[in-house]
Amino acid sequence: MMKTTTLSIILCLLAFNLHAIDIPAVHPNIIEENGNLVFIDGNQKYPLKSTNTKYTLQQLLGNPTGTDSGIKFDFGNLNGKLYYGFIKPGDGRYPYPVFYHRTATIKKGEASLEILGHLGGKYDIIDWEKNGQGVLGYRVVTDNGTILYDGKIAFIGKSPFQINAASIVEGPFVNFAKDGTFHNTLRLSFETLTKTTATVIAHADNTQIHTFKDENPATHHEITLTNLTPDSVYSYTVKTDSGDDMYSESYSFNTAPAPGSKKPFCFAYASDSRHGQGGGERRIEGTNAYIMKRIAALISFKKAAFMQFTGDMINGYSSSIEQTKVEYRNWKRAIEPFAHYLPIVATMGNHEAVTHKFAGVSIDRFPYATESAEAVFASQFVNPTNGPESEDGTVYDPNPNQADFPSYQENVFYYIYDNVAIVVLNSNYWYAPSIESHPNIGGNLHGYLMDKQLEWLETTLATLDADNNIDFVFTTHHTPVFPNGGHLGDDMWYNGSNKQRAVVKHTVEGDNLIQRGIIEQRDKYLKILMKSEKVIAFMTGDEHNFNWLVINQETNIYPNKWDKEDIRKLPIFRTLFQIQNGAAGAPYYAQQDAPWRSQVQSFSTQNAVVFFHIHGKSIKVEVLNPDTLDTILERDVRFFQKIGFLSYRKISCL
Repeated sequence: MMKTTTLSIILCLLAFNLHAIDIPAVHPNIIEENGNLVFIDGNQKYPLKSTNTKYTLQQLLGNPTGTDSGIKFDFGNLNGKLYYGFIKPGDGRYPYPVFYHRTATIKKGEASLEILGHLGGKYDIIDWEKNGQGVLGYRVVTDNGTILYDGKIAFIGKSPFQINAASIVEGPFVNFAKDGTFHNTLRLSFETLTKTTATVIAHADNTQIHTFKDENPATHHEITLTNLTPDSVYSYTVKTDSGDDMYSESYSFNTAPAPGSKKPFCFAYASDSRHGQGGGERRIEGTNAYIMKRIAALISFKKAAFMQFTGDMINGYSSSIEQTKVEYRNWKRAIEPFAHYLPIVATMGNHEAVTHKFAGVSIDRFPYATESAEAVFASQFVNPTNGPESEDGTVYDPNPNQADFPSYQENVFYYIYDNVAIVVLNSNYWYAPSIESHPNIGGNLHGYLMDKQLEWLETTLATLDADNNIDFVFTTHHTPVFPNGGHLGDDMWYNGSNKQRAVVKHTVEGDNLIQRGIIEQRDKYLKILMKSEKVIAFMTGDEHNFNWLVINQETNIYPNKWDKEDIRKLPIFRTLFQIQNGAAGAPYYAQQDAPWRSQVQSFSTQNAVVFFHIHGKSIKVEVLNPDTLDTILERDVRFFQKIGFLSYRKISCL
């Protein structure tokens, strides 16, 4: 009896070890077999493919070390070129490097930058020969000319040189507070080369100096600044301390007016900046840095208060968390000099996918808490945390006692600036790219807004409707409700098919517990928006073009022989706008025929930034090409919404 019991315990322990990966209950057709994950679809088995990591952040940082004459890097197994040059603080507001006319060769990963004897005298724009310190920007380029990474590093000394261990290697970025406000509280985020403590000193003219500290040594820092004065310009300095070295950078920000002040301001919108064609900075490992720099410069020039950027920042679709982080870093580096001063709010699209790949079949990566696309995104961006928790707790939740879905934290939320609220939704939550061809694997559809998210949206809109300080509400999500060019086969349309939906099963043989198809779920979303008279429009991307769609009772929004509810006949149905701008650098899509084509206005494949000029209860829209500065569109929104159509008119910046 004792031997049998002992054997049973051993077998249980072996079984426990084999199940080291906790498979979410929403994937009943994924099992562990001989210690490996396998997707079983009928008689077919799909083993989990190994993760392919092309590059890591640590690799492209280059492990810099000081030498007698400069800085030495080790980029692993890379061969190529290293461009480099000084970054001069105070020489203009936006600190980009000025590259030296020579390059360093990267051979078998190693490269040496010669500061002594090369970057002195007439090339010493930062006075390192006098002060014994400076900041160097560098660019890693492959043998075939592909730009992999832009970095920055601070150094100390004249000869020998040493790396400043307290260097800020990313940021600082200005972010909305956790509760979505910006008038008296906000957050600064940044990354340091090594673990440091950090201090932020901020002050406005003729006001007291505020000091905020992050006293726990870390490489990732998020520091909350509180008790600020609304509508004030603050100068701020970030100081880092590694124990051996210290470092600082100084910039400024402008807090929002107090809620309901109704002071004139403008904000910007765009999406889809994954890398494009044309080489050079249009393709810096995952992102079109050229257009993003142009966009960031333009929103700064136009004095936008903030920018909303809704998805497909990067090429993504990777099974590698490290590769995804490299691409995110490149996107953030492109906008960084401008994001020192104003919030650029980034949210998720389908290309932010981080996946498990089973021999051609892919789903959102798990464990969800640490490796999902949602978790990786949250680790790289700082957004409000006032959104819903997850899809756990719905009628289709297969296991109420554990988390079976990814988190919505920092990918679904809302924020407020004066009298405008932006509600961010995730139309690629729990995204399984292969769900149409392999529904048995389980996962969410491209463009399907799941029930808990919509439940939260309805509650949030009710809260905003009751807030007398809010005049306008915009929602934003990556996929268009009504696609017009490039994505008629998916988004919230699927060529007019209502069959497509997310897939959740409780057992291997169980039926899909998601009841509504994609068009029905689209209508559920629209009905929630229609209940709020403050909702003006939804801002979308995914399709790489700009256009403006009027949705009213004359708009044909259904496929032929639609036999379900027609929401256009409901008393609550009113005019809304779809503002489609996926023109931030990704390869273009031309216009296609859709049932609502007659309501589409100003279709353009130019690169575009949308500016919303808010003045009390007036909204004027200006759409500019950030590359050529050509005007694509100018409109007065609020007036024409009331009479049901739009017209062109000239406007000026407020």
